[in-house]
Parts: sequence; C-alpha cells; structure tokens
Amino acid sequence: MIEIYKRFWQVNWAEQWQYRANLLMFLAYWLVSPIVYLAVWTAIANAEGSINGLTANDFAAYYLTLLPVDIITSSITIHVLAFKIQEGTISNELMQPVHPILTNTLMNNIAFKALTLIAFVPIWVVLVLLFRPTLTIAPLNLLLAIPALVAGFLIHFFIESLITLVAFWTTRVWAIWQFNEAVSMLLNGAFVPLALMPAWVQLVAQVLPYQLGLSFPVLLILNRLPAEALALNFGLQIAWLAALYAVFAFLWKRALRQFSAVGA
Repeated sequence: MIEIYKRFWQVNWAEQWQYRANLLMFLAYWLVSPIVYLAVWTAIANAEGSINGLTANDFAAYYLTLLPVDIITSSITIHVLAFKIQEGTISNELMQPVHPILTNTLMNNIAFKALTLIAFVPIWVVLVLLFRPTLTIAPLNLLLAIPALVAGFLIHFFIESLITLVAFWTTRVWAIWQFNEAVSMLLNGAFVPLALMPAWVQLVAQVLPYQLGLSFPVLLILNRLPAEALALNFGLQIAWLAALYAVFAFLWKRALRQFSAVGA
C-alpha cells in the first residue's frame, strides 16, 4: 500500500508543477482575507490598547500562525473531484483497484499543499518582518501540533469529500460548499479569534468540527490552551474523524450505485 501512495504522490507532485499559475491564484485566495483581518484587528488594538485582553501583538501572532495552519489543514477536494463526477470522467479512476478519493484525491491535496507552502514561506517571512510579532513557541507545543494538524486536515478532507459526493445526485454541489465555507469562516476562528465571539457562539464552535482544523492548532502552537482544553479538542478530533469516516464510507457505497457515465 505504501508503494501505491508513493506512486500517486509522484504523479500528483509532477502534475502540480504543470499548474503553477493556478497555485498562485489559490495562494492569493488564502492570503487576502487573513492579511486583511490581521491589518484591521492590529490597527484597532493599537488604537484601543487591547480588545478583550488581546493586544496588537496577540493578533499578529495569531493570524501569522493561522496562515500556514490554514494551508496545511484546508482541502481542495471539491476542486479536484466534483467536475470528474459531473462529467463522468471519474469512471477511469473507478476502474482502478484502489479507492480514488482515499488515494489519488488525497495525494493531490498533499502535493498541492507542499508546493503551496514552498511559495508561501518567503511571503510569510516578509509579513513577520512587517508586523514583528513576539512568538514564544515551545518545542512540546510544536510536537503536539503535528497530530493536531494531521487530524485537522483529515476532518476538512472528509467534510469536503462528503459535500463533493453530493455531486452524484445533483449539480448544485457548489452552492452547498459555499454555504459550508461561510459557516466555517464564522466558527473556525478565521474571521475573528473565537475568544472575541459571544459565549454561545464559542460553545457551538467548540462542539462543531470547524475549529478543530484551524483555531485549535493555532492556539496549541501559541501555547494559549490549558491542559483540559487540549485533551477535549484531541478527543473531539478523534470522535469527529470516526463519525465523518463512517458517514463517508456509507455514502460512497450508495454514490457508486447512483453513478453512471455514457461510454464508461
């Protein structure tokens, strides 16, 4: 199985280099919103002194950590897979003796992230020099962040895979995805740190999976979570991963019965 993933990695890594302009557009998409939020909140914090105890340095550290975390844990599954389902070209992958989403699509996501991060690093260095945040990151936090980032990515991957599978029944899958993205932006800590949201919103965000792939890893890296919050979030990541995979496996079997492609 390792050789299969290795081969898919090689193919998708080579493919990503053929679409460098597309990569730059996605990178710009990822950068614009967080940088705008960073500029706005640091400006407000500088004017007010602090916002609910968060200083301009806190906002700078938060958003500059959020930028790479967002790239690592986000998913491009719908961009890779939806058109294949709607056009019927996924039939080529269905004839292979491996799961097309858990192999080819997964490796496509990872290859895309790797190349995006290479292009992102110099931009991130410039942003750090501009905003000069004080980052005190402990080695233990970075070590704990590795499983948190992997689980966060897999949670996003399965959520987006489930949305993409809807394309087997309807062509309006993009509307569902856009709605999910809007909800995610409100509840994952991208728009504003969850500590600034009302208590009931924080409670909803804690229960739902969105913050597990963004706010949680960011706060973990920045050492802003107590031990009990770490245990709770890691437990939620495991629970959501198990639930999402179970629903994904169930829906995949029914999607295959629904699928038909002319000439396949």
